[in-house]
Amino acid sequence: MKSILFEKGKEIHKELCEISDFIYHNPELGNEEYKAVEKLTSFLQEHNFEIETEFLGIKTAFRATYDSNKEGPTIGYLCEYDALPEIGHGCGHNMIGAMSAGAGVILSKVLNEIGGKIIVYGTPAEETNGAKVIFAEQGVFDELDVAMMVHPSDKTIESGTSMALYPLQFTYTGKTAHAASCPQDGINALNSVIQLFNGIDALRQHVTPDVRIHGIITNGGVAANIVPDKAIAQFYFRASTKEILDDILVKVKNIAQGAALMTGSKLEMTRYELPNDNLKTNKSLSEAFSKNLRKLGIKDIYESKDTGSSDIGNVSHKTPTIHPYIGISNFNVTGHSVNMADATITPFAHERLLIGALALAYTGYDVLIKKVDLKG
Repeated sequence: MKSILFEKGKEIHKELCEISDFIYHNPELGNEEYKAVEKLTSFLQEHNFEIETEFLGIKTAFRATYDSNKEGPTIGYLCEYDALPEIGHGCGHNMIGAMSAGAGVILSKVLNEIGGKIIVYGTPAEETNGAKVIFAEQGVFDELDVAMMVHPSDKTIESGTSMALYPLQFTYTGKTAHAASCPQDGINALNSVIQLFNGIDALRQHVTPDVRIHGIITNGGVAANIVPDKAIAQFYFRASTKEILDDILVKVKNIAQGAALMTGSKLEMTRYELPNDNLKTNKSLSEAFSKNLRKLGIKDIYESKDTGSSDIGNVSHKTPTIHPYIGISNFNVTGHSVNMADATITPFAHERLLIGALALAYTGYDVLIKKVDLKG
């Protein structure tokens, strides 16, 4: 059966390259990916998928379904397609969208014979307010038996882990005054932000090695001779698990409140982006994907690595999930760079695009025929 999938993949290879290259040449930021969505959904519709656009009320999200109307597992493939400011597709999301949509179409060609369902999700804005977080909160992924995607990189790497992330903004409000003639009448909001940073830096001595904390000051006042009445800091807090992260956040919030008490300013804490859970890779599904890559000729597969944070983590807490990497270059390229973006449209990347789509389709097939123990 996989030989049939291989031939189906070869038949649509040119289309997949055209989709990936089109999205590369038309980069769109998160929640503005209208051209990418049109390209991907048109392709899926041509191959008899039922399309739901503006899924969950999100303008550039979609859900594409191919149902055999026979009993069997439901296979989920995740498309990404948002670009980075100025850099374009420096994270290779143009290839991710094409590989996931391609995998869905390839597997659909044998689905009526073996049963089951395929759902391809369009998940916008991975780089910022990732839609997968909203999908997970709304129970969308509860309908799946597995969820899969593959990410371009300079090396082929097994699916690993990612860190839980919580974005938190601290807004301190004080009182303006002339900094020279009547400073006693002012309440310096910037001093609170500085004490916030000092307190968090002290906390770093007492956290586990997996914790990452990084912040910036987005508003520190308007002029040196005016006591700042408003100061704002934004932080990313990360840890290997949500449980560790939750404990860190309790301590951070206490520090923030203490910084307000020290100056008499008022504090408002808000979540300024969507949080990410840590990625929990399903080992059996990951092993099946790597085995299929080897069948397709990729022998050098590196062990899993810990990555930053991604909304794929939220998916993995709902259904068995993998997020491996496929090498698309014969030389080192850095993620989130122009070099990475340009690497996605080379002949070598086009070859790997097909292999990535086929490996996803093969692994979906293995799940459909109950060849993968998802509890393992």
